[in-house]
Amino acid sequence: MSVTRIFAIYIRQIFLLKSNPTRLATVFLWLVIDIIQWGFITKYIGSFGEATFGFVTVILGAILLWGFMSRIQQGILMAFLEDIWTQNFINFFGSPLKVSEYLCGLVMTSITTGLAGFFAVVTIAGVVFGYNVFRIGVMLVPFMFILLIFGIAMGVFVSAIIFRLGPSAEWLAWPIPMMLSLFAGVYFPISTLPPLLHAFAKIIPASYVFESMRSILSAKAFPGDLAVNLLIGAFLALVYLFAASRVFIYIYRKNLESGTIARFNAEAL
Repeated sequence: MSVTRIFAIYIRQIFLLKSNPTRLATVFLWLVIDIIQWGFITKYIGSFGEATFGFVTVILGAILLWGFMSRIQQGILMAFLEDIWTQNFINFFGSPLKVSEYLCGLVMTSITTGLAGFFAVVTIAGVVFGYNVFRIGVMLVPFMFILLIFGIAMGVFVSAIIFRLGPSAEWLAWPIPMMLSLFAGVYFPISTLPPLLHAFAKIIPASYVFESMRSILSAKAFPGDLAVNLLIGAFLALVYLFAASRVFIYIYRKNLESGTIARFNAEAL
């Protein structure tokens, strides 16, 4: 792979953000709304009676990390859709650019915007609600690593679905993070789910992050199975990333052979 070609894809997306500041709304707006809304909700809930459970600590931490992962997924998706909307997608592959280089460029873009959005809302959470996400400690690093890899895998897979079904299928992409949050234990423990859904939750890498985070913040100590949970979560995330990238490359080759790749310009009109 060529680092130069990967950087060209990346820098093009950065220039698009700089040339049109309204695109920054996709990076910061929803994250800011979520953190402010949930911050006030958790403060309100915590005000009832003599609550000893740290609602703000646990819920805001979950919102920050889930928002980071969602931003990674949507960063890849938005960059992919941008190339379709501008009817520029086919032009890329009329050049020596490889599909793996294209994906790497999109991933670099999503990591940049995802980290920018994360640090912005961390600052807001600290200033408005006095919340410090770094109280999770050194475990924040493996937590974010697992969510980063899983977010990339989701973004690549959703882009592959659109690549296969056409631009009109983009509406399928937006509900996926919200649907997964129901089974990943973001807002509540997995034990709350019906027993039949426990098995599904166990194959979602993010569930190991949020269950571990709740245990650390509630007990103020590292659970005994923490290392095992993180290894399982990281392994699943890497497997999904490998599978998603192979699916995208396979669909690209099939579309190229059949000529259906041309419809991405036609449907964008």
